[in-house]
Amino acid sequence: MSIGIDEVFGADGLLSRRIPGYQWREQQQRMAERVAELIDRGGILCCEAGTGTGKTFAYLVPALLSGHKTLVSTGTKNLQDQLFHRDLPLIREALGLPVAVALLKGRGNYLCKQRLALAAHDERARKPEWAAWLQRIRAWAKDTRAGDINELGGVPEDAGIWSLVTSTTENCLGQDCPEYDTCHLVEARKRAQEADLVVINHHLLCADFSLKDEGFGELLPAADCYIIDEAHQLPEVASNFFGETISSRQILELTRDTEAAYHLEAGDLPGLLEQIEAVAKASRDLRLAFGLSERRAAWKELEQEPAVGGALDHLATQIDLLGGMLDAIQGRGKGLDNCLERCRKLVAGLSALSAEPSGEDIRWFETTTLGYRLNSTPLDIAEVFREQLGRGGAAWVFTSATLAVGESFEHFMARLGIRDAETAKWDSPFDYPRQALWFVPRGMPQPRDPLFNRKVAELAIELIEASDGRAFLLYTSHRALREAAAFLDGRVDHPLLVQGSLPKAELLERFREQGNAVLLGTASFWEGVDVRGDALSLVIIDKLPFASPGDPVIQARLDAMRKAGGNPFMQYQVPQAVIALKQGAGRLIRDVNDRGLLVVCDPRLLGRPYGHVFLNSMPDMARTRDPAEAIRFLASLRHEQESDDEAAGA
Repeated sequence: MSIGIDEVFGADGLLSRRIPGYQWREQQQRMAERVAELIDRGGILCCEAGTGTGKTFAYLVPALLSGHKTLVSTGTKNLQDQLFHRDLPLIREALGLPVAVALLKGRGNYLCKQRLALAAHDERARKPEWAAWLQRIRAWAKDTRAGDINELGGVPEDAGIWSLVTSTTENCLGQDCPEYDTCHLVEARKRAQEADLVVINHHLLCADFSLKDEGFGELLPAADCYIIDEAHQLPEVASNFFGETISSRQILELTRDTEAAYHLEAGDLPGLLEQIEAVAKASRDLRLAFGLSERRAAWKELEQEPAVGGALDHLATQIDLLGGMLDAIQGRGKGLDNCLERCRKLVAGLSALSAEPSGEDIRWFETTTLGYRLNSTPLDIAEVFREQLGRGGAAWVFTSATLAVGESFEHFMARLGIRDAETAKWDSPFDYPRQALWFVPRGMPQPRDPLFNRKVAELAIELIEASDGRAFLLYTSHRALREAAAFLDGRVDHPLLVQGSLPKAELLERFREQGNAVLLGTASFWEGVDVRGDALSLVIIDKLPFASPGDPVIQARLDAMRKAGGNPFMQYQVPQAVIALKQGAGRLIRDVNDRGLLVVCDPRLLGRPYGHVFLNSMPDMARTRDPAEAIRFLASLRHEQESDDEAAGA
């Protein structure tokens, strides 16, 4: 007997009866009905569901009930894990559905047994800390069934040791690998093929699209329905995957893998070791040719820097020579043959970067302290992505809490080439006029004023005192964050947690535990951060989050729109900033019981004609320009919390 959406989401439905604490929300039920209808008849739906709607359940339930093969793509691995390990089990148990589900991540998330066996030959593994991590990984490798590195505690997620024991598309031996029959990645892909619903992420989705576009088959099983959550992130992820990148890290890994394979499979050609070092040196020389400072700029800047061009040509020559030596001993071993193929691809990639630009891609580079990345990014992915949407006749649902600009989805749809889509928008069920106050202070200098950052910090000190800490300070640049952190240090009598001082997860854990902390963050803290309850009552945003026009990718896109007769500021920069501001503001109210003050310090919000676009896109919060009212509001929140604490203590 089939189950109807109203039987699941109704006020006395299955979810209300079987999940403790579940609350009926009209918006959630309406979204679920719309998604179910779309899955049943096909098509494309772009929809925004405000914070607190419960959009995860609103798309998972119809997908599970539909009987169709469904791929659900999320923005991050953390959201993947939350969906698979928390939300799906709750729904399947509540509905009593024996639906087969699977979790599939990119290859870098799975232990590679063949790489683990080689790790001891890498000199980095001899460092005490790495050696201890490797010992833990070996012990875990004996017991793990899934091989998902997220299972293992005690080894940091960003620990360098993981690069030794996981594979990349470059160093994977595929079916030639001696461990292929028991490969964790292969097993995960098999489970995905067999499951009714598979949870993936945007990077994996785009990697699959990229392979199909190049005619190399697929990573993912074909599906009847694709549900894209956190869809506002997809255009940037897709741009990266449909482009090309050559990095110093790739070349360093090639030299290390070639040396390891040489010792295992050859060992009698000392000239090969010399050439490996020649490649490594050529890569280091290229980094030096860029200069000592960190840079991010368009490729055309290098026309005035012949030293970089010469170093680039020399690197390509040295890699080509290494490839020639590997070609001469082809067949000696699978590892060496894999390195040969990587040499060929790198030489071809470097040649393409040096060729005359086509006008359809953006070539740019960036340097870090020790490394570099050479990039070719599509100017526009709309046509490429539209082809993917048309394959197979599947239903598509794109959803996010921040997809629309005002009531329009045009900006998002244009970036992905989506046409003839249905759209829908469900506002948050939260009572924003009661729960939140939005403060735009008078008298703030313009963001370009040298005193702006200091004025923001001075205002923050006053508000932080009134709120007893419990604050997020969200900045649009790392420079502004560093200046604010230096200014606030010693002037704020609360724990200061600054992005970059600790891993993101640890900073958030400390923020929640301490209860009166002040966290300073940039882009990565504007979204995907969920702090509920009294630990967060104040969010201060320094500027409207316009992307830097000096960024080479953004600059090229703006120039292209301008040449086509468009208005890049209103068509691209403002919509992008609106979505980013909605994300940042969304950190404040995460629950029906949350209350807090949102502060946007940028006077352009109310002083420029485009400000109304931002105002019309934000939740319907109460608003003020009076600092005294803002401080009274924070004081009332603090008093309520103290009263609640006393009542709990009694």
